[in-house]
Amino acid sequence: MTEAGGETTEAADGRRIAVLGEMLELGDEAVEAHREIGRFAAESGVDLVVAVGGDLAKQLALAAGAAGVPEIALVGDNATAAAYLDSILRPDDVVLVKASRGGQLWQIAQALTGQAVTGL
Repeated sequence: MTEAGGETTEAADGRRIAVLGEMLELGDEAVEAHREIGRFAAESGVDLVVAVGGDLAKQLALAAGAAGVPEIALVGDNATAAAYLDSILRPDDVVLVKASRGGQLWQIAQALTGQAVTGL
């Protein structure tokens, strides 16, 4: 959630939106790692977290809200996330899309940018 130089991305006049999916390879550390990412989103000044997935995404969303992210959305799949974002995005919003490769969140970015949505 940071640029190469370590500085967080700035949204000129728009919101900072993080679309975050589940990290699938974490094993026993998974729940706490997802909570940590939710807290990090708050510390980074994210205005809206869209958590995509099941139980782990829910942990991320709950931690983000508890840490101060003003708006939280929890959705079950990429198509729902893309439709939700399409309905709320404003021209100056900055959107980060991040998850494990297995979450295929690139599909959300493809949908939002008018590209054909691809699978694996």
